[in-house]
Amino acid sequence: MDQHLLVEEFDHSVERLDVLEGPTGRRRWTEEAKARIVAESFEPDARVAEVARRHGLRPQHLSSWRRQARAGQLPGLEPNLPEFARVEVERSEPQAAAIEIVLDGLSVRVPAETAPERLAHIVSALRAAS
Repeated sequence: MDQHLLVEEFDHSVERLDVLEGPTGRRRWTEEAKARIVAESFEPDARVAEVARRHGLRPQHLSSWRRQARAGQLPGLEPNLPEFARVEVERSEPQAAAIEIVLDGLSVRVPAETAPERLAHIVSALRAAS
């Protein structure tokens, strides 16, 4: 990698010179790289800020790519986006508060206080079974 230093004429000597490493200015990302990074950000336990930091992005930048992907404007990623389930809320007796997950004719009832991560695992298992 070639490195260049622009030195203008000085009337005095330079006592200290700081060299900054890392990305500067705008970078161009290939569509494949964008799709790979966005897909990584959609993984079940992924956090946008952490994925962005790992790839030298600002979280806002990655979030805009994610919006593009959801809108079908990011080539190479549309079929890989996670699917979302429709949620219907029905009033029931307070002591019987539960979440019912219905997918392709299969049904599972879980307590209303079930953690979202657990619900995601149950939905994945239902998908695999159907």
